[in-house]
Amino acid sequence: MSLLTTEEYKAIAAGLSFPTTAFIDGHFRPAISGKTFDTLNPATGQVLAKVAACGPEDVDLAVQKARDAFEDGRWSRLHPKDRKETLIKLAKLVKRNARELAVLESLDSGKTIYDCEQVDVPETINCLTWHAELIDKIYDQVAPASDNHIAMIVREPVGVVGLVLPWNFPLLMLAWKIGPALAAGCSVIVKPAEETPLTTLRMAELAMEAGIPPGVFNIIPGTGPDVGEPIGRHMDIDAVSFTGSTETGRRFLRYAAESNLKEVTLEMGGKNPAVVLDDAENLDRVAAHVVNGAFWNMGENCSASSRLIVQKGIKDALLKRIVAHTREWPMGDPLDPTNRVGALVSKAHFDKVASYLEKGPKVILGGKAEKGFVEPTILDTPRDAKQAREEIFGPVLSVLTVDSFDEAIALANATDYGLAASIFTSNVKRAIRGARALRAGTVTVNSFGEGDISTPFGGFKQSGFGGRDNGIHAHDQYTQVKTIWVDLADDADEAVA
Repeated sequence: MSLLTTEEYKAIAAGLSFPTTAFIDGHFRPAISGKTFDTLNPATGQVLAKVAACGPEDVDLAVQKARDAFEDGRWSRLHPKDRKETLIKLAKLVKRNARELAVLESLDSGKTIYDCEQVDVPETINCLTWHAELIDKIYDQVAPASDNHIAMIVREPVGVVGLVLPWNFPLLMLAWKIGPALAAGCSVIVKPAEETPLTTLRMAELAMEAGIPPGVFNIIPGTGPDVGEPIGRHMDIDAVSFTGSTETGRRFLRYAAESNLKEVTLEMGGKNPAVVLDDAENLDRVAAHVVNGAFWNMGENCSASSRLIVQKGIKDALLKRIVAHTREWPMGDPLDPTNRVGALVSKAHFDKVASYLEKGPKVILGGKAEKGFVEPTILDTPRDAKQAREEIFGPVLSVLTVDSFDEAIALANATDYGLAASIFTSNVKRAIRGARALRAGTVTVNSFGEGDISTPFGGFKQSGFGGRDNGIHAHDQYTQVKTIWVDLADDADEAVA
């Protein structure tokens, strides 16, 4: 999609109407309590809208309606081709409203319109379409058995699912979850992050227009304690898929343990290494990948390459190129399509990220934080510094120096996280050995990335477990496997035998 001018994007923004209420059983409705909360434009501090601040009673109502929908089969037992056609229609509606969604996402999150137009919205459409097309292409199995038996292994939707979204990719993470969940036949309760509820609520309007039946797709905006915890503890929710911080992910495990032992899938934080060995080719290209990995989406990305681990012999040459590429990432008004770095999502998050820049390692580039914006920053970081160990979730790259391949891999793995990693080398054997040795769910060779919609995404260690997003594996989160054993013997005694 071609980009517009800043003035044209601002004209679109001025004409937007913001959805503000919960969506339950096919209807928009205020919170039962009548409470609201403000959602802000992080770049200006302006209040965009007052959104329904839901609570446990709203969760109860949504779960009841979702359970009714699931049990009567209006979606769960719909023919796969009919679910497919409905989700494809939803994807087409997203495409038809793509520009509006991109502007709405930028206003609510501080993300650049460049990323919203070029990455987030197109990938949302691709994700919904991909999972829709997969619905009638996942086959069940027949196990080997005797002539007197048939053993069928079938997938069934898990039931009512809570989907708890992060604020860094509101629209795309919604698609990552509802794509496979709705494809499987589940009914869903979506909790958008309180910082970024608007595009999720707009998607409810499109889902209704696409023909997703009432009760199947429900959205409950509100805080973690008021909505997230009641979802995690609800006795009639069968599974929860959560993307967010490791600290909050731990809570969902406790909620499940203390309630109905619902299935929990966690996709959480990362402190991801980009390992550059001294035989890496084309350092200019390597630098471009490192910069993109570190500063894309303002570093508010669980798979961000926040640690550059580089062999001593090429450190200076690589840093020179990294600094040059970083200067090509201008920061400013998110609705200006020439900007690549926008505002951090909230005042609280800005304060957290800025605190890592107040005192600490030597600043190679950047280091300024003001009025919600943090410059892309490169630090020459000691290994024991908190900037090298803790997930900052901002545009901050820590540079760590090593002498050897073995030292680089050991340092890359010296973290509680294990979501993503990159290795840059011209030696095929070292690339494969390194990729195998790196303890991360996704390892890219000579590039930064997360794979694509066809490849599973998720982490090792404290980056998450319980399932994967993307790919066929994503459907495992939202289905249960059942064995159906059919006895064909005529004689009862023979059947027993």
